[in-house]
Amino acid sequence: MKNIPISALIGLILTALYFLMALLAPLIAPYGMAEVVGDVWEPSSSKFWLGTDNIGRDLLSRMIYGGRTTIFIATAATILSFVTGSVLAFFAAVMGGWVDQVLSRFVDLIMSIPTLIFALVVLSVMPVTIPILIVVMGLLDSTRVYRLARAVAVDISVMDYVEAARLRGEKIGWIIFREILPNALSPLIAEMGLRFIFAVLFVSTLSFLGLGVQPPEADWGGIVKENKEGIVYGIPAALLPAVAIATLAISVNLVADWVLNRTTSLKGGRG
Repeated sequence: MKNIPISALIGLILTALYFLMALLAPLIAPYGMAEVVGDVWEPSSSKFWLGTDNIGRDLLSRMIYGGRTTIFIATAATILSFVTGSVLAFFAAVMGGWVDQVLSRFVDLIMSIPTLIFALVVLSVMPVTIPILIVVMGLLDSTRVYRLARAVAVDISVMDYVEAARLRGEKIGWIIFREILPNALSPLIAEMGLRFIFAVLFVSTLSFLGLGVQPPEADWGGIVKENKEGIVYGIPAALLPAVAIATLAISVNLVADWVLNRTTSLKGGRG
């Protein structure tokens, strides 16, 4: 703990609190996710710490359950995007030739379409469920991961230790996971933090537009949508999810920066 910078420590604590809240949501939420327990937009009190929402549900409980949904979807989509994007990128970099060209041009084609518009078109013709959201978000975001991972892998693939592995007769799987991946972790870890936050913002945006998490399920973007009219009357219910997203983004980025610095200082090429 002594070697951890104060900024990274703050980020670790806040990130751990958010993920712990997501895991323990049913145990720590005062009320049910969709349970109407009071009047519309009641102010904060000892009974309702954050007040109530537009139909009288406890806002703290909605925030806790919404955080669980948002964090779960963002985490799953980020993992899917990195597994898909990085593996395809490493494969393209190692194979080269027409394989690299076909994969890279296909990724360029997908990236030429604005991500939000692409997602809205897909989700408008498909059932909007949490698994569908994860798959759509993960596959769309994997194109960004592919571009970064390929750029890193192309540089690594010409290193002496990779050439030595080829001469030993190692298969593609060995070269990707034992030679390239360990030496590409630093930029990928830094990018993972950013992509996670973009996933949080993305799912919140989709929910705000009505094509994300569907009621009565809660997520932070949906809470903003449900309570946006209250801003006119000075009701802060719609602003609380924005504060939660901002603090989560800052804390995750603090942790990602610290991990990047550590892996960069410890990383060395394989001889």
